[in-house]
Amino acid sequence: MSQDTKVKTTESSPPAPSKARKLLPVLDPSGDYYYWWLNTMVFPVMYNLIILVCRACFPDLQHGYLVAWLVLDYTSDLLYLLDMVVRFHTGFLEQGILVVDKGRISSRYVRTWSFFLDLASLMPTDVVYVRLGPHTPTLRLNRFLRAPRLFEAFDRTETRTAYPNAFRIAKLMLYIFVVIHWNSCLYFALSRYLGFGRDAWVYPDPAQPGFERLRRQYLYSFYFSTLILTTVGDTPPPAREEEYLFMVGDFLLAVMGFATIMGSMSSVIYNMNTADAAFYPDHALVKKYMKLQHVNRKLERRVIDWYQHLQINKKMTNEVAILQHLPERLRAEVAVSVHLSTLSRVQIFQNCEASLLEELVLKLQPQTYSPGEYVCRKGDIGQEMYIIREGQLAVVADDGITQYAVLGAGLYFGEISIINIKATGNMSGNRRTANIKSLGYSDLFCLSKEDLREVLSEYPQAQTIMEEKGREILLKMNKLDVNAEAAEIALQEATESRLRGLDQQLDDLQTKFARLLAELESSALKIAYRIERLEWQTREWPMPEDLAEADDEGEPEEGTSKDEEGRASQEGPPGPE
Repeated sequence: MSQDTKVKTTESSPPAPSKARKLLPVLDPSGDYYYWWLNTMVFPVMYNLIILVCRACFPDLQHGYLVAWLVLDYTSDLLYLLDMVVRFHTGFLEQGILVVDKGRISSRYVRTWSFFLDLASLMPTDVVYVRLGPHTPTLRLNRFLRAPRLFEAFDRTETRTAYPNAFRIAKLMLYIFVVIHWNSCLYFALSRYLGFGRDAWVYPDPAQPGFERLRRQYLYSFYFSTLILTTVGDTPPPAREEEYLFMVGDFLLAVMGFATIMGSMSSVIYNMNTADAAFYPDHALVKKYMKLQHVNRKLERRVIDWYQHLQINKKMTNEVAILQHLPERLRAEVAVSVHLSTLSRVQIFQNCEASLLEELVLKLQPQTYSPGEYVCRKGDIGQEMYIIREGQLAVVADDGITQYAVLGAGLYFGEISIINIKATGNMSGNRRTANIKSLGYSDLFCLSKEDLREVLSEYPQAQTIMEEKGREILLKMNKLDVNAEAAEIALQEATESRLRGLDQQLDDLQTKFARLLAELESSALKIAYRIERLEWQTREWPMPEDLAEADDEGEPEEGTSKDEEGRASQEGPPGPE
């Protein structure tokens, strides 16, 4: 190998990862680390949005705690700087795949507006303190440019929290507080500009007893601002142009804020009602229907109690509709995590394929039965099986009072009726053999025969195994006629043998028919060839008019005509190509 080749190989080899890269891995924007960092950034952003304005408008607050403010200021600046580092190490999705190349991440970040806003929010405007002094916090107003991180953190929290509606209300209250806080700070600053105590509208003169304290100044301004923005009234009328302009601006802000609050609260209430409608069935329509149809009071009371039980105990009967927008595989995983342990208790489903159980889990239908309600009666045609999730059911006699047994959570019944066991051997057929009644409110899972048949159509081996398990259960219960089943199996085998013989005979007939068809086509081709040959032979025959002309002209020489006829007969028609 030449030296040039060695140089090229060295240049093309990737550099070894440095310690810095190992310490700062690429973050997934949908991951937990990125989420918690966003929550951390809420504190410095809220500190600047709330405290910075307050320090700028209340000089006593700025002068009294200068050292604490400087420490908090530069701590927030440090977090701002770390946030930019995190931005340079936050991946992005490209065609659904997370990009972890830090070079591409950095080049993408520096071309966005977020980079310029983040950079502007970290501009060292504090250097002007050298000339103006450290008591001018307005120089740090550029820190407000990092507010988009606050909104991003709120959006992520809203999608992750288990109580999104409550979080929306809390977020709305926080926004209202910030607006009133800013307005109260501006009110105090305007009062100081116009002169304290000059009229009834501005803040009273701090020389009066009680009004010189910082807490009183802020609370009075906050109260006054709340009265204006809530349009409650009971505020002194403005006397100067600046006061009129401030009141007009606050009234416009109050109108817009009132519309925003009403819209947000309406959206929250609508979302809550929509969620309730999705989780629980609407009982208003049923109540109206029963009223129009004059249903008796006792039955109407039972229906209302059933709806009330669902609402109070958070019972869901339409899980399929709730999860319908999830992808199929994700929906299956959610259903498996919730219901697979329940389905695995059923004996006929044990040792089945995991994929079969996953599909069966999606077919389970939750049902809730009221006290005293029959789940099934003796003699009914069984079209589904039941798995008890919660509650107690009793096997009762025909009188509905005598109890033979009590079934609890985790037990199941009706599994034989959904398996396709031949009626000749199954002495009970598909009829229910017992009366089962709910003692209290019972939650059951229902699996219908049609759903099981649909799933088993893709798993023939599992279907055979389940039928064998069903036969074993019937044998233990002495409800399977072995002789009748054997006779039916023998008859089925004989029928299948006859069908195979008929299939063989049909194949032989098809072969013979194909041979006859080939012979017919060959004969037709030969006949067509012979007809064509005859047509060529008759084409040279003289016509009657030609014979008449030959008689008029004279009889030709005998030798000549015989030679011509011989040559014509020897030529014949052309053969088939």
